[in-house]
Amino acid sequence: MTSHLLLGIDTGGTYTDAVLFHETDGVLAKAKSLTTRHDLAIGIAGAVDAVIAKAGAELSAIRLVSLSTTLATNALVEGQGGRAGLVMIGFGPEDLKRDGLSDALGSDPVIFLPGGHDVHGKEQPLDLSALEAALPELAKSVSSFAVAGYFAVRNPAHEIRVRDCIRDISHLPVTCSHELSSKLGGPRRALTTLLNARLVSMIDRLVGACEGFLEARGITAPMMVVRGDGALVSATEAKLRPIETILSGPAASLVGARYLTGLDNAVVSDIGGTTTDVAVLDNGSPRLDADGAVVGGFRTMVEAVAMRTYGLGGDSEVKINERGLTAAFELGPRRLLPLSLAAHSHPEAILPVLERQLRARHLGRHDGRFAVRTGVPDHLASGLTPQEQALFERIGAVPSALDQLLTTTPQRATLDRLVARGLVHLCGLTPSDAMHALGGQGQWNAEAARLGLQLAMRIKDGSAKPIATTIEELAQKIVARLTRQSADVILAACLADDGASEIDPSKSAAVGRALTRAPGIVRFAVSLDRPLVGLGASASVYYPAIADMLSSESAIPADADVANAVGAVVGRVRAVATVFVTMPEDGIYVLSGVGEPQRFIGEVECFMAARSRATAAAVEHARLNGADDPVVSLEEQIDAPEIEGNRKLVEARFVATASGRPRIAVD
Repeated sequence: MTSHLLLGIDTGGTYTDAVLFHETDGVLAKAKSLTTRHDLAIGIAGAVDAVIAKAGAELSAIRLVSLSTTLATNALVEGQGGRAGLVMIGFGPEDLKRDGLSDALGSDPVIFLPGGHDVHGKEQPLDLSALEAALPELAKSVSSFAVAGYFAVRNPAHEIRVRDCIRDISHLPVTCSHELSSKLGGPRRALTTLLNARLVSMIDRLVGACEGFLEARGITAPMMVVRGDGALVSATEAKLRPIETILSGPAASLVGARYLTGLDNAVVSDIGGTTTDVAVLDNGSPRLDADGAVVGGFRTMVEAVAMRTYGLGGDSEVKINERGLTAAFELGPRRLLPLSLAAHSHPEAILPVLERQLRARHLGRHDGRFAVRTGVPDHLASGLTPQEQALFERIGAVPSALDQLLTTTPQRATLDRLVARGLVHLCGLTPSDAMHALGGQGQWNAEAARLGLQLAMRIKDGSAKPIATTIEELAQKIVARLTRQSADVILAACLADDGASEIDPSKSAAVGRALTRAPGIVRFAVSLDRPLVGLGASASVYYPAIADMLSSESAIPADADVANAVGAVVGRVRAVATVFVTMPEDGIYVLSGVGEPQRFIGEVECFMAARSRATAAAVEHARLNGADDPVVSLEEQIDAPEIEGNRKLVEARFVATASGRPRIAVD
């Protein structure tokens, strides 16, 4: 077997994929295993062991391991993540109203401390007394902390002091805002830091599971993780800044799509179990979102591909509105564990219950629904109310039927909170079940899918007619709805790229007539100007119909089901460092960013120091991220208008970018 192999792993919400890749020969083998959220190492081991066996490869031939994941993206889309404490330095309660910070914070605790800095890095006195008094109790109800200081990007000293205080007293993970972004805008930087803190334990478990598996197999190759901009970072860095892995899976899919199709211009749509991710390839490169990635309705400060993520996938919840004369179907945004998948793992817990519910004279409000623990570690279940704890203790690793689990109406809201915390999965009817009933998919338990559809057929619309007369008819209606919603989100993403985000395809009668090819004197048509690349395990099942609805060419590569894992191993390391120069008074120049502020007398000397600091920081960061021999480029942005004949420096920005292929293991 040829040497110098690269191992790509993608851990999604439903599947974990693995590919063995050679830089000359491409994909040598691929394999899939179900993602096991209770112990991620099981799913990783299943996929990696299978791909190595398929290729007949020696473990010693693996010289690099690279991981992409949708877990962070899915957690934010579904409103999940650990409980985090937010510490804001120099801010007030009114700042929570900006940039969606209050909505993101929810019921998580926040502490405001006096302190912070001005635009030139000069400090206001920091008072830690409120933090020191609150920490002993606060640490019992959270799993991590986020720290955001006023103008911390110009001087991070106060964030560092607060971080050290929290670590000394609580011993919990702490994220500082200056570590994540060099951009101004305190509340949005605080939002990004809060989301990062919530994801720390999840990504730490993922990377730890992967590292543990590799160690157990004797694989000593360096391990990388795909960032949201498609670049690679070392696993160590990813654990410190997990927010940078939001859109990691989608970014890897774009890199993989470019490699697998050879297309320079395409609309790339990746359907997973939880989400559909849509982006545009222009001249061989994905566009980056200059304003920061938007996930779960929140705009972060994370530089990522200009990817739009929608809560629509093969495992989306099927919601049926029977109030109208004809029933209306809507999918997502919540992911359910498909009945066919739940029965694949636990047939004895699913099939008898569905059969019992079918024997009943009438449809029950919780029929066809189950709850099961996700299996996250017990310490992540801290901070539950007595009602939540009591219900959580009645839910186990084997699915429980909701019609027996929920005995009072308020318990439904309690269950929803456990789901939002990522502690419990709901099982129910999904498009994946519909595809199993139609024969389009067959990897799980088709009998459970058919039983679930039979139960749903009992629902009657506003005219007292059943919503479908056969299992196949209902399944086709669900798949048709997925096709239409997919076309809507793809059009919405493309229209937004075209600057026409005010057009909502799902509400536009003209777009609706075009997509359904409605007859009439006036005929509407809609199409894309480039091929639609469909990615994901179920792409070959869904995307021909979606492309046809959009009157577009469909491109589904042979390895569409593992495009993320391919993208994970063909990417590059990229690190950016930004340094600022300001002039608080005539003749005095302050250099800030990537370290402590420095004062200079001359502009030339200060600019030279800025270039040197930015370049050195970018190279150091790239090497920390695992780059081998990084190459640096430097961009300068100088804002110095002439005012009454005198040049006045407002701000100079020096941005160094270092990039290179990841370092691989050597003999």
